[in-house]
Amino acid sequence: MKANTKLFLVAGLLLALALALFVSPFADPDPDGLSKVAEQKGFSRAEQQHDLSDSPVAGYEVRGVEDDRLSTGAAGVIGVPVTFRLGVGALALLRTLRREPDDGAAVDARAG
Repeated sequence: MKANTKLFLVAGLLLALALALFVSPFADPDPDGLSKVAEQKGFSRAEQQHDLSDSPVAGYEVRGVEDDRLSTGAAGVIGVPVTFRLGVGALALLRTLRREPDDGAAVDARAG
């Protein structure tokens, strides 16, 4: 990997981590558009708990951290590398799937 690419990735990750830690705690606590419409239309009562609702960072908060802002920032700091690794894994999988199989003639030529 080129040095410029590495620098770009490291700078991007550091920026994402800084935003997650220092800016996300100030996010608007009011419901987003979809939640607001669900409340207005009356179907928010049908909402069900997600299977992962008891995970350590469910609800953009870290379980066990009492300070709400610190909890939200910590959840963001945990989420950035997890999301990055998932993205890298997905790209690696796509790259593997896009590779064309070796030509049969080339395999026979190496064997003989």
